[in-house]
Amino acid sequence: MSIQKVREYFTPLGLAARIREFDVSSATVELAAIALGVDGARIAKSMGFKLGEDAIMIVTAGDQKINSAKFKTYFGAKAKFLTFEEAHTMIGHDPGGVCPFALPEGVRVYLDESMRRFPTVFPAAGSANSAIEMTSEELERYASNFVAWVDVCKPKDA
Repeated sequence: MSIQKVREYFTPLGLAARIREFDVSSATVELAAIALGVDGARIAKSMGFKLGEDAIMIVTAGDQKINSAKFKTYFGAKAKFLTFEEAHTMIGHDPGGVCPFALPEGVRVYLDESMRRFPTVFPAAGSANSAIEMTSEELERYASNFVAWVDVCKPKDA
């Protein structure tokens, strides 16, 4: 189970006890915001993309979406979301529980600047009913294979 991998990843870091598990789904930004009792913008949305033959992950604030032009400028390719099967196979987390923790070696993680406006954000912790609260600095430090902070998003309503 993916949440177990995340728990094992966090145990030596002393973070496993911070994982929150819910009796309800937190698989979407809206559901996670309700489960946590926070504004949806503070949900750290993890999205997997295929870049050539590789998988990458972009984590962004819950009120943002990928800006295709910014993505193409930064990565040199069109944004192509991973399918359910690709996410499961390439990053080891199923949609709804996708998170930037306990990832395979080659999956590069990028954090979008949109999250830095909050004191803490809530990424999933490997299942469709979990989350962990982290500062931007913690997210950068503990995300598997972190590469860089990027600006590749825009507000959902823009």
